[in-house]
Amino acid sequence: MTATLPAPTSAADATALRARFDEVRAQTEQLALPLSPEDQTVQTMPDVSPAKWHRAHVTWFFETFVLSEHEQGFAPFQDKYWFLFNSYYEGVGPRYNRPERGLISRPGAHDVGLYRGNVDDRMRDLLDRLDDGALGRVAGTIELGFHHEQQHQELLLMDIKHVLSRNPLQPVYAGSPATPSTPDRLGWVDFDPSAGSGGSGGLVEIGSEGSGFCFDNELPVHQQWLQPYRLADRLVTNGEWMDFMADGGYRRHELWLSDGWARIKDDGWQAPFYWSEVDGVWLEHTLHGTFPVDPGLPVTHISYYEADAFATWAGKRLPTEGEWEHAARVSTGSTTGSGSVEGNLANATSFHPEAAGASTGGLRQLFGDCWEWTSSAYHPYPGFRPAEGAIGEYNGKFMSGQMVLRGGCALTPAGHARASYRNFFPHGARWAMSGLRLADDDTTGAAR
Repeated sequence: MTATLPAPTSAADATALRARFDEVRAQTEQLALPLSPEDQTVQTMPDVSPAKWHRAHVTWFFETFVLSEHEQGFAPFQDKYWFLFNSYYEGVGPRYNRPERGLISRPGAHDVGLYRGNVDDRMRDLLDRLDDGALGRVAGTIELGFHHEQQHQELLLMDIKHVLSRNPLQPVYAGSPATPSTPDRLGWVDFDPSAGSGGSGGLVEIGSEGSGFCFDNELPVHQQWLQPYRLADRLVTNGEWMDFMADGGYRRHELWLSDGWARIKDDGWQAPFYWSEVDGVWLEHTLHGTFPVDPGLPVTHISYYEADAFATWAGKRLPTEGEWEHAARVSTGSTTGSGSVEGNLANATSFHPEAAGASTGGLRQLFGDCWEWTSSAYHPYPGFRPAEGAIGEYNGKFMSGQMVLRGGCALTPAGHARASYRNFFPHGARWAMSGLRLADDDTTGAAR
């Protein structure tokens, strides 16, 4: 099964499941509240989906994978909605062309709300009706639907950020800027996978092995060999990125992978995605407005190519995803890769990364702020098997041509991030809230 949620065994569990359903569904509507119907219809590039499409698609997910299989006398809310709001599930049937989602004016945002309300009522009725045995069989798919909707809550914010950035009126979504930050010194934290037995490297466990939810791409738990390594104690800042730019970072071919250098020439990259230079001042578009770049905040909206070029310029490298997860487990005391974490997640105050804060001697900004690029290609773990049927298309079919990111960002819903979580994007993606943490080899052979 794709989800690993323990099956409910009592009416109390069913009550908790209903409460969680209401909470997640309400949060999506809360995020859409600041948007006009016109805001929710616009699609500004193929990677961006209209906000109303996100609201409808997550509803389609519950209708398709839960109600269609478990509701007595099931009939879809609207036949054509299955075509309009299917994302990429070939096993479910044909779907509307993704780059043209913004051409669909109807159903409008209000009609999508009616669709959501209808499916919500039917889902609540289903949860009330199912006995413990039936509820146990469907609970994993419902929990997957929660986390799927949380992913789209983050995507809704990422996408509307791009939509509003293209408007010359510079409209604000919500939130307010943080207090200007003070850049601090970057430190290093050393990790010894050999657990103190000589510093020659060792086997570590990677993947989720907890009792809570995880996606199938976090499975199975397996061992990886890691050499001693070091991670920067915080994310790279805007100020450090401006030093990279001033040193010709976007003009020096020797810093770049070949594909990345081609993107610079083809697309004219000169700075992170939402930066613009006006009268010699670099400005950054955010969900709370456009402001001069704050040198103490983490740099964000950079591609894998840019992250790799910066690391090369700095004489360092990007961490592997195994190193990142091992470091996260050590730093949080987690032995399973799952469990709740803390950080600048779903920050409704600024919807933006924040400064690292005072040095702690350990890793800062491990969760939240920016998704962190790793040097690891998005491939299946040894022994991975996708679930049977259309729901098995959730992750496995994308395990090619993508890179792994870890840690979550300031748009990631609280409770959705964990040490074993594997996000992934193509090498050139820049509209995601992605940054970087530097890594290096620990040549001392011992952790300090």
